[in-house]
Amino acid sequence: MTQSVYPTFRFRDAPAAIDWLTQTLGFEEVALHHGDDGTVHHAELAFEGEVIMLGSASDGSDGRMAGDFGPAVTYLATDAVDTLYERAQKAGAELEYELRDTDYGSHEFAARDAEGNVWSVGTYRPKV
Repeated sequence: MTQSVYPTFRFRDAPAAIDWLTQTLGFEEVALHHGDDGTVHHAELAFEGEVIMLGSASDGSDGRMAGDFGPAVTYLATDAVDTLYERAQKAGAELEYELRDTDYGSHEFAARDAEGNVWSVGTYRPKV
């Protein structure tokens, strides 16, 4: 199945966000495009074959969408929850909630990035 939904984020410090997402949650950088001023105009990061997009926040003067788009919550379905939880702890991530097992069968935790977005990581996969 081809991905149809692409969570998209704007960060005040997009390079730091990219570092956090790759080092803490295991995303892989797929594409990175900078503007003339060094801001991240567009980046694509992959997680288990799915892609999110992000860029630096903008006031609109560079032709990109302006506004405050966060904080956001994004759910990552994976079998590597324990490994990512350990990475988040080692990175000093602010945990929204600790590793837990839910009544609907998910093994999960949630962490905030430096700009307040919540990343929920668990084994639950919605049935489509």
